[in-house]
Amino acid sequence: MVLVEGGSLIQGSEDFYSEEQPICEVAVGDLWVDIHPVTNAEFRRFVKDTGHVTVAEQPADPAEFPDADPQDLVPGSLVFTPAAGPVPLDDWQRWWRWQPGAEWRHPDGPGSSLNGRDRHPVVHVAHDDALAYSAWAAKRLPTEAEWEYAARGGLVGARYPWGDDFMPRGRVMANTWHGDFPWRNDLPKKNGMTTPVGSYPANGYGLFDVSGNVWEWTASAWTASHAQMHIEAQAAASCCAPVRRTESTRFVTKGGSHLCAPSYCHRYRPAARQGHTIRSTTGHLGFRCAADP
Repeated sequence: MVLVEGGSLIQGSEDFYSEEQPICEVAVGDLWVDIHPVTNAEFRRFVKDTGHVTVAEQPADPAEFPDADPQDLVPGSLVFTPAAGPVPLDDWQRWWRWQPGAEWRHPDGPGSSLNGRDRHPVVHVAHDDALAYSAWAAKRLPTEAEWEYAARGGLVGARYPWGDDFMPRGRVMANTWHGDFPWRNDLPKKNGMTTPVGSYPANGYGLFDVSGNVWEWTASAWTASHAQMHIEAQAAASCCAPVRRTESTRFVTKGGSHLCAPSYCHRYRPAARQGHTIRSTTGHLGFRCAADP
């Protein structure tokens, strides 16, 4: 982990998506942050020690999905499949498929394995899985503000963790989609779409993969804007009633992934944010941990 000294975060951006607005100033305290997302090797140790069974390995509760076809309630997860050619970008089902048997050990479905992927980020993990790992490791998930502050690496207002130029002097700085999404990717890879952690330069705080590779869970509930987030945070602080977590509960994910492309999803920036339902799992969603000093 790296100790990131606290300070003032200028959170958000007015240049891209509405959910990143309004720009606001937030105080962030000192924080230990994992240098990189949790890897398959690290997650394997956790499962071996605890016997944890991930959400993707469990059948869905029919009571939560009364209208679902029973065959869709079997254990599994969403797996990316490149299109054969150009397709309209308004329908994610053209490149995502529900794959029975896909989970962290078999990221592409039955028959796939983690061979050669020990240092790749673990994927197909739900929010509850990330919380369980964090507790086992005596850590926690970072809040959205903490995550963004750490990801910026000390750069105030920069578009990316390394500055404003996406490819400074032509150098690829992160595992994102290069080419025509979702069918032609010009960034060479092996052993799947993710890359080993630390394959690209660290930010100013020494943190790797805060842009691209995999989306990362945070401890912050999803809101449509930063203004709403702060209003709800104040309300929660004055109320002792626990929040009921259901299938539709969403939490903030940050950092973008290897599937982010300017033509489709320009969210591989510290300011970018996306909501994800807590029990949904995909092949491009992982997490990293934080801890208080």
